[in-house]
Amino acid sequence: MSRPTGRVLTLLELLQSGGTRTIAELADRIGVDGRTVRRYVDQLIDLDVPVETVRGRYGGYRLARGYRLPPLMLNDDEALAVLLGLIAGRRTGLATDTASETAAAKIRRVLPERLARRLDAVLQSLAFTRPSGESITPDTGTLLTIADAVRHRRPVSIRYTDRDGRRSDRTLHPYGIVSHSDRWYITGADPGVGENRTFRLDRIHDARALPGSFEKPAGPDPAERVLSGFATASYRHEVTLRIHGTVEQIRARLPAGIASVEESGEDPATERWHHVEIRAERLDWLPAVLASLDRPFVIERPDELRDLVIALADRLTSYARQTRG
Repeated sequence: MSRPTGRVLTLLELLQSGGTRTIAELADRIGVDGRTVRRYVDQLIDLDVPVETVRGRYGGYRLARGYRLPPLMLNDDEALAVLLGLIAGRRTGLATDTASETAAAKIRRVLPERLARRLDAVLQSLAFTRPSGESITPDTGTLLTIADAVRHRRPVSIRYTDRDGRRSDRTLHPYGIVSHSDRWYITGADPGVGENRTFRLDRIHDARALPGSFEKPAGPDPAERVLSGFATASYRHEVTLRIHGTVEQIRARLPAGIASVEESGEDPATERWHHVEIRAERLDWLPAVLASLDRPFVIERPDELRDLVIALADRLTSYARQTRG
């Protein structure tokens, strides 16, 4: 851009891309000398854009984490990326419907007509395999409060409603937030029961930070804790199996959120018999999963599962013998 105003906006765009920019770098990118760069910076400061001066050998200018958001300048690809991210976040439960819709509307309102047409073309070509509205998003205030507690290792007080509608007040030492299968979860220690627990964030109300701090224990990361908690939760049926294969082969059909697999210190790529435990409310889905494993297995319990597998095998045999419909 040849006009001074255009060059000032180019300077702002460069600063918004992050990091510290040297005067020499900015002068080269804008096509002016160092003294002019300083004059343009002064103009931004006069417009209340929070530009900081960084001194030293590698100093220059950067945008401060200021008291207000400076004007955003996005190129075509960046604007499309932000809008598509908002749309995908809403469809996958990573953003609230209201917040993502209003943010997208604000950006679309200032898009040039040419770019708006490009975005409309993308949206008209885009399809989702899952209907909108299936995801459950937590309350934004609850999410921010707990995220801050995770970061600073502070206990939180929560009011929780379980799946049966029972309410309870708890104190939680939160280790981390996990997004899994269209749900948000918080995992941590519950001092009241002396155990690690996992809670759905959308069922938490009145989250408040408490004084003090806690030490996060060594061991599995939050995602591993959530998945292992699902695999060992209390359900109607407790299934124990022995399956011959590698851990990778077993996990392909029985992931960590469904089953716990006993692993030895041997090479995980070696085929051997593994002890597998599954807890489930229903058994009718398991025969097909075991068949899809295509690995030798032994059902230790319950006998009901063995009967279901035999019944499935009989049906498949009957179907395979038919020569005409």
